[in-house]
Amino acid sequence: MKKIVVNGMLYTNHGIFDSGTLLIGEEGRIEAVGGPEIAEGREEASIVDVQGKIVIPGFVDVHVHGGAGYHTMKGSYEDLNGMSRFHAAHGTTSFLATTNTDSKEAIVRALRNCADSAERGLEGAEMLGIHLEGPYLSAVRAGAQNKSQLCAPNVEELRRFIEVSRGLIRLVTLAPELDGGMEAVETLSKAGIAVSIGHSDATYAQALDAIARGASQTTHHFNGMSPLHHREPGVVGAGLLCKELTTELIADGIHVHPAVVKLLFDVKGPDRVCMITDAVSSAGLPDGDYGDRTMKDGQIWLKDGSSLAGSSLTMIAALRNALRFTGYPLERLLPSFTTVPARQAGVTARKGTLEAGKDADFLVLDENLSLVSTFVKGKEVYNINISLG
Repeated sequence: MKKIVVNGMLYTNHGIFDSGTLLIGEEGRIEAVGGPEIAEGREEASIVDVQGKIVIPGFVDVHVHGGAGYHTMKGSYEDLNGMSRFHAAHGTTSFLATTNTDSKEAIVRALRNCADSAERGLEGAEMLGIHLEGPYLSAVRAGAQNKSQLCAPNVEELRRFIEVSRGLIRLVTLAPELDGGMEAVETLSKAGIAVSIGHSDATYAQALDAIARGASQTTHHFNGMSPLHHREPGVVGAGLLCKELTTELIADGIHVHPAVVKLLFDVKGPDRVCMITDAVSSAGLPDGDYGDRTMKDGQIWLKDGSSLAGSSLTMIAALRNALRFTGYPLERLLPSFTTVPARQAGVTARKGTLEAGKDADFLVLDENLSLVSTFVKGKEVYNINISLG
């Protein structure tokens, strides 16, 4: 049955509709967007009256490891499905399941599980593909990544990873300055896979070389990379200066100071900032010890205190933080949560905006920007007032 969402304050790429209407087809795609007239003569459709609440495109998270005790690297359907449900309850409608540095066997197992789980389908947010973060990272900028498993990029190994993922790898984080790094950037870019410079100690010149070979992004900008210095701009400087680079950002107020969050938006503009959570398995759980990590007041650190170790952030919390840190209006910030990550994941044809032909992925928010419900392909997968099993 078709569905009509009525009486919403719709945020679209063509402006805001105060009494907006969405017509959603039986296959979960948007058929029309506009005013109340769209609902006329549609008696066969079910009506969803949002009673004046805010309706925005669903968030796309291209860098998320886990949440609610679940994690990509555990290699089970239950983990990906649990992640999917948890993050859908916090505004994410689609995501890239993100790996981390581990043994090759563990990475292959996780990639195969992602491919199997994508084919089976998840109950919450849609898994669009995979973000391969590691093992081709710099030991100097490893952060919480497993240093014992780090290695130089290997093109043949990358091809194997792509094969076992059944082509689901959409994004790869690597350090291009490592031996074989530039060749890997070229190989991945030519294969249509986005390359992100991250956990990298590259010089500014090396970052420019990687850009020339196809790198288009930085991973959790400012974190895990060579810093800005007035005599050596490093990866941080390249991200700030180079229009070719989209910069990921963790807006939890912990990884990056609120003033620097505003700086990045002011310098790059929302169209070149990609908001992410970098959430790990303990996100959404109580403070305490979790293996080699400890979480207190939402901050997650390695137990030895040497590095932050992922975040407990959700996308809806990141939105509220970014609004507060930058002072920007909602409509100006939304691209960083929707169209930009959709672009980086290569799915702009069906994700990122509320317009005809795209998947009906959207959020209903109250006046305080608290999440009321989440829809993925027209199906309500989360409602604050209802247990959906």
